[in-house]
Amino acid sequence: MMSLQIAMLIGLLAPLMVAVLTPFLAVRHVWRDAAGPVGGVITFIAAVEVALAVLDGETPRLFVAQIAEGLAIEFAVTPLGAIFGLVASGLWILAALYSVGYMRGNHEKHQTRFAAFYAVAVHAAMAVAWSGNLLVLFIFYEILTFSTYPLVTHKESAVARNAGRLYMSILVGTSVILLLPAVVWVWFNTGTLDFRPGGYLEGQIDPTMVPILLGLFAFGVGKAALMPIHRWLPAAMVAPTPVSALLHAVAVVKAGVFTILTVVVYVFGIDFLAKTGASQWLIWLTAFTILASSVVAISKDDIKARLAYSTISQLSYIVLGAALASQMAVQGAALHIVMHAAGKITLFFCAGAIYVQAHLTKVSDLDGQGREMPWVFAAFFVGALSIIGIPPLGGSWSKFMLMVGAADAGYIAILVVLGLSSLLNVFYLLEPLSRAFFREKIKSVEVKRHPLVVIPPVMTALISVALFFYNETFLDLAILASGGR
Repeated sequence: MMSLQIAMLIGLLAPLMVAVLTPFLAVRHVWRDAAGPVGGVITFIAAVEVALAVLDGETPRLFVAQIAEGLAIEFAVTPLGAIFGLVASGLWILAALYSVGYMRGNHEKHQTRFAAFYAVAVHAAMAVAWSGNLLVLFIFYEILTFSTYPLVTHKESAVARNAGRLYMSILVGTSVILLLPAVVWVWFNTGTLDFRPGGYLEGQIDPTMVPILLGLFAFGVGKAALMPIHRWLPAAMVAPTPVSALLHAVAVVKAGVFTILTVVVYVFGIDFLAKTGASQWLIWLTAFTILASSVVAISKDDIKARLAYSTISQLSYIVLGAALASQMAVQGAALHIVMHAAGKITLFFCAGAIYVQAHLTKVSDLDGQGREMPWVFAAFFVGALSIIGIPPLGGSWSKFMLMVGAADAGYIAILVVLGLSSLLNVFYLLEPLSRAFFREKIKSVEVKRHPLVVIPPVMTALISVALFFYNETFLDLAILASGGR
């Protein structure tokens, strides 16, 4: 058993060490490619150690520096942070393996640079997860944005550069113009930026100003991809699929919804938010985002573009759970971070595997291709069912809890929204499969076998199944986060 501070240091620094060592290992490609998966295993072990301590009622802390009275660079792991840390570190293992298969199979250039910035992004995600206050969270939120820019623009084409400009302008613009003022507002009103169970804004702010402050956070966290500040996410799909898979299905977007959920739970307080009714507007905005992005997803023929709009919809499930401000809704939102991550990374892995093995990128090109890549499409089927919310897949639990949370909060109309969203999910996620297995082949392609892009999606699909039966750790952490027990 390592001490908690050592575990936190390892969890935070292991990805950074991988990033530093990667250029020096470039002369031996096998060593360079092994660094990511090894770093992922080490980081995950540390994250498990920290999460177990949180389950025991502890708050693991790592103090770095004091800036002013009540303001420090400090890491302190909340139950929500423990969940996000487990997700980011655990899926990095498989994503790192997948990256090797994808980058080699697709003969991508600048693989060393890619691997180094990939690790920096995981480091930033872990720091966001374990941040002890809004200042630390903001700093590493920005580092996550800047470290992923070289990944988004990896192909160095005109399209990639344009996507990178849009990516940076929206994410940096919203954080500087909206998120930073929100953080300063909290500091001036309360004299602290720490995260506290139950929140601490009650009695510290005029209730009529709470919706405005919540709006600054909701739109300032551009990574949550609420409409109308969502356009960066589909644009970023120009990046190699491993970027789409981990950073745009797990680390980047989950850092966004994690931030909003953390602010609601540990700064505003769900009881205070429910009492003021300050989040009602956010409930309806998320409902609109859920349905509108699902409708747009149906219209997209590009596989990754369809998955990108699906992600926008699913992220709003998590923000919806925060906005409903009931214990069950918050638990469902916290659990959905895990369930959506496993399901969506599976779908992105499959999209990349289809591209590497058959160079197909369009849904309309998949007709009759199912028998050519049976394992890939089987994994896609499992991931799709989890996103839709069909038992026995993990996604069914979080969706069910969100529906119960909506009923608890008295928003019966939201049940209709969630039900309709699931029906739309069925259409746009199962259409690729129906085309692959129940239509005649229209395009003859040579399928080249690359096991390293097939094994990871099969593994994450199995994780989606396992999460239906073995989710006690995540559920207990979600209950702790909501103030239960």
